[in-house]
This record gives sequence, structure tokens and C-alpha cells, in this order.
Amino acid sequence: MSEAEEDILFDVVGKAGVVTLNRPKALNALTHDMIRRLRSALDTWRDAEEVKSVIVRTHEDAKAFCSGGDIRHACSAGQSDDPRLLEFFADEYRLNSVIKHYPKPYVSLIDGIVMGGGVGISVHGSHRIGGEKLLFSMPEVSIGFFPDVGGTYFLPRLPHKVGIYCAVTGGRMKLEDAVWSGVITHPVPSERFDDVFSALTQTDDPDTVLNEFTFEPGHAPLADHAHFIEAVFARETVAAIRQGLAEAAGADQDWAKKTLSFLERGSPTSVEIALRQMQRGATLDFVDCMRLEFRIVSQILKGHDFYEGVRAVLIDRDNAPKWKPDGHDLVTSLAIENHFIAPPGGDLVLD
Repeated sequence: MSEAEEDILFDVVGKAGVVTLNRPKALNALTHDMIRRLRSALDTWRDAEEVKSVIVRTHEDAKAFCSGGDIRHACSAGQSDDPRLLEFFADEYRLNSVIKHYPKPYVSLIDGIVMGGGVGISVHGSHRIGGEKLLFSMPEVSIGFFPDVGGTYFLPRLPHKVGIYCAVTGGRMKLEDAVWSGVITHPVPSERFDDVFSALTQTDDPDTVLNEFTFEPGHAPLADHAHFIEAVFARETVAAIRQGLAEAAGADQDWAKKTLSFLERGSPTSVEIALRQMQRGATLDFVDCMRLEFRIVSQILKGHDFYEGVRAVLIDRDNAPKWKPDGHDLVTSLAIENHFIAPPGGDLVLD
């Protein structure tokens, strides 16, 4: 396979190990092979004296940093009972943990779409550089899934319950909101990405370099609703959150109405799972959060909504999923709790 056909490229440039996501037609969605190869490179560079940092980037003009995991493939594998599907998620979660605990600076250059698995290979790193085209989302509930790849850990730790809002509604953030919430650590103008990349490859100190390139991206729209978001998404149940959104008044009313419509589109089971996941994740360390996610995915792949969501949103694109059950009042506590128990094969082993 030629370099142009490789889905992911690795090189050492100056003092940096460089990862280039190279699957633009698929919005750089992660395959199992990409996950394994990235893990292998990180293991190699961890002990390489000449590598002072790791930089993850895309080729120029990519519409997405990474749109997530290869969900179409995962759906197909799940429907055919391919036992390798759980290994995909196990290896992805292990990679997320490696990034979270990486001993060297791990820098992501993010411009365009970053969702799902793309968040997992960026947000746990030490430096997240965001360009003006950034669009962040964890939209998994809209396809009958749940916000995984470490979302259990980082989302409930965002300020003002913004991460819980993202988890249960699939809410999106542009650069301003992503900087305000802490998802992005360094906003940099998109046209300066090549310059910042070149400078980062020549330094032992990314912070000093990045301080020369950052800019003020402007006012964050979510900040206008921060107190309302915190009050509503701190509630203990999805029913209470829905009520809070429905009863919004004044300056929050229009935003709340739109947010409620997003929440109502998601799989009721997934939304209920996501809220409970956020509540538990807030008290767990990272490793336990990843074990919890493996428990959830092991169960959710046995259900109906994930496959129906992928069909409706990504395959047939009719955007009319038929969820089972199709209402929040029909989702039982026992059905949700079953997603939080150890799977038959045991909990995820992180190495």
C-alpha cells in the first residue's frame, strides 16, 4: 500500500513523533487497524530519546479532524455477531487510557469536525489546539449508542454541567464554546496551523510555542446560559431535566426549546444510560471509567437501538429511527442498570 493509500501515517519530524490521519473521504473515522497502529507508535515513542512530544494532525483542508470510530463497520460486525467487535472497543478504550497517561506532551491539531472516537484520541492529551472551523460533539445518543472513549471521565468534569448537556442531547460546540468549557486548551487561527506545527516539531516546550500563536476566539454562546445549564443538568433524572427545559423562561427559553428537541430525538434508552453514566463517572478515576464504558458497550451491542440508529442516521438517512422502547417513561431502571454490570467475559483489562 502506498503512503497516499495509508489510513494513518507516522513519522519523526525534528523532535516530534507525528501522527497524520489520512482518511479524508471517511472524515478520518478510526478503523481497528488505525487504533492498533497508533497504540504501537505511542508505545515506541514513549521510550525514544529523540521524541520529545507527539503531534496528531490531519492533511490540509480536511473537513474533519476525526468524526469518530468506523460506526458502519461496527454496526455490520455486530449484526453478524462478529466476536472481534468487542475487541475493537477494548483496544480503543486501551488507547484512550494510554493517551490519558502519556508521559510526554501529546498535542492535537484540531480543525473541523471532532466527534466520538476523534474526541477520544485528542481530548485526553495534554494540549488540544483548536482552529476556527472546529465543531465538537458527542452525538452518540442520536444513534442509540452512548458517549464513550473516556466521555465518562471528562464530560462530567466540564464546568457548569456542560458535559452532561453534551452527553444527553448530543449538543455541539464551536471553537468559542470549546475554549470556554476547557475542551480546547489553545485556540489558534486556522491559517497558522502549518506554522504552529513546524514550531512544535522543533521544541521541547510546547507551552512556550503555543503562547505565541494563541488568540482570543470571542464570546462563547453557551456562557450566556451557564447558570441555567448547571441548574437543569444537575437534576437527578431525565424526566426532571426534560421538565426543566420545558419550563424555561426569559433569555433561556429559545435555547431550552431547541435543546429539548435534540434530547427528544435521541434513543430514550441511550439518554437514560448517558445520564447515569455521567453521574457515576463524576466520582470514578479514569481507569474505572473505561471499565464502566466496556460494561456499557458489552450490553448495548446486544440491544436494538444502536443498529436502528445507525440505519436511520447513517445508512438509509431517513432520520426516523424506531426506538425500542420509544418513550422515556417506558425505559425501566432494571434495563438501564443491566448496562452497568460486569459482562460474562469479565471487566476490561487495561495494560
